[in-house]
Amino acid sequence: MSDNCCGPTPAVALTPRYRKALWVALLVNSLMFFVEVAGSLRSGSSALLADAIDFAGDAANYGLSLAVLSLALVWRSRAAWIKGATMALFGLLVLGRTGWAALHGLLPETWTMGLVALLALAANAGVALLLYAFRDGDANMRSVWLCSRNDAIGNLAVILAAGGVALTGSRWPDLLVAVALALLALSSGVSIMRHARDELNSALPSAVQSCQSDPCGR
Repeated sequence: MSDNCCGPTPAVALTPRYRKALWVALLVNSLMFFVEVAGSLRSGSSALLADAIDFAGDAANYGLSLAVLSLALVWRSRAAWIKGATMALFGLLVLGRTGWAALHGLLPETWTMGLVALLALAANAGVALLLYAFRDGDANMRSVWLCSRNDAIGNLAVILAAGGVALTGSRWPDLLVAVALALLALSSGVSIMRHARDELNSALPSAVQSCQSDPCGR
């Protein structure tokens, strides 16, 4: 089936520069997932674990973006909707994990928590700068940018939480940041799903009309 039936692919999405940016983002997020899981297990930080799970979700999202990059708008919008739903689900899971930690968790070890968060911030800031030029594309490209932006914001929040735990001797700064990251994931996920839904609503009727007048470009 040609793009005549499903809408054209933006030229910027097919450039080697954009593909390279996605591959870099995929590799960085995959590596940082393992680093943050190790840091979370060592420090006992709920916020750091939330950020680690987010890295895993983002790595999967970048891989999905690469898989649908050259496909038509309908398929890219569907992929974006899946990514938005994944982000929202991640937010719900973190809220549940944080609730458990509030009842049963121990005081996090702040040095490990802060150092790992600083490393994660450096990684995500680099990815965010790399993807900044593509933030105003379709829903799929926007979801990629939001992932990198949310990660950088989350890393800053974890660093602040580590300082808060160290100053107060309480685990509540860690728990509050974990909740904030969960709500950010929920908000971004819903935003992406709405954007993708609007694209699908506009793309599908034109695709049907195009195929009826000129069946798939033949």
